[in-house]
Amino acid sequence: MSDQAKSGVVRAYPVWDATTRWFHWINVLCIVGLLAVGVVILNAGALGVSGEGKVALKAVHVWVGYVFAINLLWRIAWGFVGNRHARWSAVLPGGRGYGRALLDYLRGVRAGDPPAYRGHNPVGRLMVAAMLLLLINQCVTGLVLAGTDLYFPPFGHLFLEWVAPAGASGEQLAGLKPAQSALLDADAYAAMRNFRKPFIELHELGFWGLLIAIPLHIAAVVITELRERNGLISAMFSGQKVFSREPRD
Repeated sequence: MSDQAKSGVVRAYPVWDATTRWFHWINVLCIVGLLAVGVVILNAGALGVSGEGKVALKAVHVWVGYVFAINLLWRIAWGFVGNRHARWSAVLPGGRGYGRALLDYLRGVRAGDPPAYRGHNPVGRLMVAAMLLLLINQCVTGLVLAGTDLYFPPFGHLFLEWVAPAGASGEQLAGLKPAQSALLDADAYAAMRNFRKPFIELHELGFWGLLIAIPLHIAAVVITELRERNGLISAMFSGQKVFSREPRD
């Protein structure tokens, strides 16, 4: 046992840098907005939303999605240059000794005395990996669907050229709007919709995955906070955790 643990002195440790904290809360706001608009889009028929209204909702969804995508890309980059606790080597599962650390942590949880970690504990790193995969899935499939459904960047011009009538001028292409399928090349439009199908299926699966993962994440954070009392929740505001014993990392 360390001298710190013997004395019961509580010490604050810097953990999450400002960039990581900003990413987290921007991500929270974006996901809440995207899920809310997504629910309305999925239930547009039952809610009596018009065709034009659904297009408008998709546009709002995409614009929020752009903020989400930029924020996610920034976090991915920050995982290579941020502080030690923000780097992927400390955030994702794997690396030398990870398996042993995971087993030690699970044994500690079972015994009611899990080892302390400044950054993500070994179980938390598994949740981070799952959430990251879901977020990347939503980002990639969402950008493709922004192109197929609204002809929005970054792929919209490619899909618009695909479905446009033969010989259409640039001005005519610019005048084509979403949901105007009657003005498009019917065969090309059908082929484009077939191309779109796996992306919308993956996007919807990711939607349901997030609806499961988010409550699990919140529950795990609350339980860990109550059990370990290390300032896990407040750390996403202050950047610091507190411990009465030396953390392993």
